[in-house]
Amino acid sequence: MIEAKNLTKDYGGVRALSISELHIAEGESFGLVGNNGAGKTTFFSLILDLIRPTSGMILSNGKTVMMSEHWKGYTGSYLDERFLIDFLTPEEYFEFLADIHGLSNTEYTDFLKEFQVFFNDEVLDKGKYIRDLSKGNQKKVALAAALMAHPTVLVLDEPFPHLDPSTVFRLKSILGNLKSDKQVTMLISSHDLNHVTEVCDRIVVLDSGNIIHDLPTSEETLRTLHRHFAI
Repeated sequence: MIEAKNLTKDYGGVRALSISELHIAEGESFGLVGNNGAGKTTFFSLILDLIRPTSGMILSNGKTVMMSEHWKGYTGSYLDERFLIDFLTPEEYFEFLADIHGLSNTEYTDFLKEFQVFFNDEVLDKGKYIRDLSKGNQKKVALAAALMAHPTVLVLDEPFPHLDPSTVFRLKSILGNLKSDKQVTMLISSHDLNHVTEVCDRIVVLDSGNIIHDLPTSEETLRTLHRHFAI
């Protein structure tokens, strides 16, 4: 579903990412871990055509992302709360996205019902602009928005920080259901090794822009990751 071929990205002459070949299969739940500066956000930004590679390419469903917009219709993403339109209320923002996605009134109502527990009565009907919500509640809005149109590719960069324990549990439940259904190709980065191994069936470790480990999730995976980052 997602392929990287001879992919590099340089910033000011410094190589931030170098992936000769990587294939993420349709329906796979793919976890990406690494220390700060490892290249995780750079990789996800290339997948979403937010930046252009120095060389090589990213393909989504067989087509180069920077040469086509075909992938935008089936891709949901969360990279940062700064991508929110923060001068809108959550309701106004969701209505705006529903219109873009072409959701019917029934589909939009179903979306709000589906995420009612996730919002925990802290997001909707509060009379607040998104910018006035707490960091955690802004993240709830952004994550729900990424899932609104039931994408078949979902890219989440560090989705767990700033969420309270109950919301983390609910998010992992949502992602676990998507993983079980095998209908969504999920790419999730996280600094929390426990969370990412719980929701992903494959873990890739980046270090200085290079793939160091590519592991199927098993009982041994977390121990391998602990050994790697303890060095």
